[in-house]
Amino acid sequence: MGQTAASVATAKAAGSALPWLVKGALCNALVCLAVWLSFSARDTTGKVLAILWPISTFVLLGLEHSIANMFFFPLAMLAGADIPVAVALNNLFWVTLGNLLGGAGGVALAYRYAYLGAKGDPR
Repeated sequence: MGQTAASVATAKAAGSALPWLVKGALCNALVCLAVWLSFSARDTTGKVLAILWPISTFVLLGLEHSIANMFFFPLAMLAGADIPVAVALNNLFWVTLGNLLGGAGGVALAYRYAYLGAKGDPR
């Protein structure tokens, strides 16, 4: 398990600011979409099925989520991966910023305009 975490974290650390930002934004847009979809479900089965596709998509595409990275980087370091702390923190900064943009700027803003209109008044 440690070796798998080390290889995942090493791959995550081998990027740069712009890809981390974009991957973070796309990831959290999918995560927030899963949350919104779960609100529309009426029972537990519906909630599970609603979140299954967006979450599976973000994992399969290898997108970046700051909370997941906060787990993978320390675990990989404990397993012996040679990842400098500065690189891990740089990754976390850009991914967290991307997560904020994707969640608040992407999904939440789209739902605000869809349900409240451009001026903030209910339709």
